[in-house]
Amino acid sequence: MTARGVVVAVDGGGSKTDIAVMEEGSGAVLARHRGPGCSHHELGAAEAVRRIDESVLTALASASTTADRVVHAGCYLTAIDLPEDEGTMAPLLRSTAWGCRSLTLANDLFALLRAGTREPEAAVVVCGSGINGLAVRSDGSIARIPALGRCSGDWGGATDLVEEALWLAARAEDGRGRPTALRALVLAWSGTTSVREVAAGVHRGSIDPVEWRGRVPEIFAAARDGDEAARALVHRQGREIALLAASLLARLGLEERTVPIVVGGGIGASGDPLLMAAVESTLADLAPSAIVTVTSTPPIDGAIALAMER
Repeated sequence: MTARGVVVAVDGGGSKTDIAVMEEGSGAVLARHRGPGCSHHELGAAEAVRRIDESVLTALASASTTADRVVHAGCYLTAIDLPEDEGTMAPLLRSTAWGCRSLTLANDLFALLRAGTREPEAAVVVCGSGINGLAVRSDGSIARIPALGRCSGDWGGATDLVEEALWLAARAEDGRGRPTALRALVLAWSGTTSVREVAAGVHRGSIDPVEWRGRVPEIFAAARDGDEAARALVHRQGREIALLAASLLARLGLEERTVPIVVGGGIGASGDPLLMAAVESTLADLAPSAIVTVTSTPPIDGAIALAMER
């Protein structure tokens, strides 16, 4: 069993929770583990913390150590967007055997930003299940959004993309919109023979489009194949990524500076050419000196660096 102290890093998202256990001092990674998603918005705070706790304890066992050896835990989690989110989650995390000595809790955007750049002035946008972003300035100033969905002005990510695909498919079927390959995709995802049937199922609660989030790559494939509606949808997503990043930089007075914009998440990190073309063309007008960095470095690596720095 490891006798020295250890540091725990947590990168928790809506679909997965990555854990790393590092040796105190050297920073050597002793174990990694991937558990289920831990969004407290979707699961409730108690269940989210239960999942994190279970994943951390599994990682500690893999590292041949125990919770009482943890000298610091850095938790970078999805949906830590408002003060009340931190106020709800922090006490529960500090009540765990591994989080009771020293704990940092912050949004998982900070881990993604650290994974993509070490520059003191930068922006980061994550586009995965949803969309979120922040920007930092060298004096410690931070610009963020509430990231609460349409009510806070957000659009983008897998949930919005599949719901928009359903909207376009419905209009294609009844003649209000142009024909699109998205209709066939929606029928395949739902196992139905008409979008009208899908709409009725959504209305009754027997069909939940959120369950289609993993099928977003099929929308991008349709766009690459030339489907006009799918291409417009991908372009809209790229423009939203750029608009979010540029607005955050502008709030800190960084829109004219040469700063990195780190783009990540399941959709953002795909580097899809149509998506990135929309990002670049939009930024050319709003933040022309910014440098877009699509990071394939997993956010848990940023969480490791942040936890060790603390």
